[in-house]
Amino acid sequence: MRIKNLLLGAAMLAVSAAAPAHAAWEPTRPVTFLIPAGTGGGADQMARFIDGVIKKHNLMKQNLIVVNKAGGAGAEGFLDIKGSPKDPHKIIITLSNLFTTPMATGTPFNWKDLTPVAMMALDQFVLWVNAASPYKTAQDYLNAVKGGADRQFKMGGTGSKQEDQIITVALERLTGGKKFTYVPFAGGGAVAVQLVGKHVDSTVNNPIEAVAQWKAGSLRPLCLFDGKRSTYTDKVTSTMAWSDIPTCKESGVNVEYQMLRGIFAAGGITKDQTDFYVNLMTKVMQTPDWRTFMEQGAFNQTVMTGAEYRKWVEAAEKTHFDLMKEADFLHK
Repeated sequence: MRIKNLLLGAAMLAVSAAAPAHAAWEPTRPVTFLIPAGTGGGADQMARFIDGVIKKHNLMKQNLIVVNKAGGAGAEGFLDIKGSPKDPHKIIITLSNLFTTPMATGTPFNWKDLTPVAMMALDQFVLWVNAASPYKTAQDYLNAVKGGADRQFKMGGTGSKQEDQIITVALERLTGGKKFTYVPFAGGGAVAVQLVGKHVDSTVNNPIEAVAQWKAGSLRPLCLFDGKRSTYTDKVTSTMAWSDIPTCKESGVNVEYQMLRGIFAAGGITKDQTDFYVNLMTKVMQTPDWRTFMEQGAFNQTVMTGAEYRKWVEAAEKTHFDLMKEADFLHK
């Protein structure tokens, strides 16, 4: 834990060094904080938590107004902020639908229409099953899918042709040609509820979207879609910590995927306006509240701003294009 805290402290100092000591601009009216996703999911929870931290610590004179605009797999939210160029009173939290929605739907939007502010973290994905199921490992589950009828097993996920379905397609490479029946829902909260109710057989929800059901003993994590195990060692249940969940690769399931949790502002805003939001998010990440939130949600605490963040987003866009092309998810 001491090493982890030292590393986190170093990361925060790096962000602080990258951010200006003060911003010459600040909002003159309430700021709209858009969520291009439904309620209860990872993006919704993070945005509302950020809002709570800002209010609790009086980090901004004006209020944030948090608004969900999930229509069209988040297209509603992206088109809203795209339609407000040079408006410094509008920001948006992003996830992988920053890339997947325009690629899958043809929505006239690209991340370059916005101003990158900060990568807050990378979110993990976990393969979950109902705790009453007989599957104890990821390989147990995929063997069952492989041995069952085609499309017999239902995979619940957030949206269609989005990150959850991309991971599902990647898993299908390992099931001997057998496909899942992919069942889309409006948000990660609904996905977890459907798995508890046994309306689907599995999900690939983010940790924060299913942690309550895991603590309650309703869900079982089978593997983590990362190259290495989580660094969080405090017990979440009476017997397991996040670090006790094996990686999918350890379990013989060679699939990895992580998702951006980042902040963007409207396109065309000034450097001073961008600096204000970089400073604001840096202050949020320096609070004890944020450190607790990161651990509870088992986030990968990778933080970026400025040119480094833009370069990462450019690479992620290419990765998603390749994944979606392989899955035949690109808009025609």
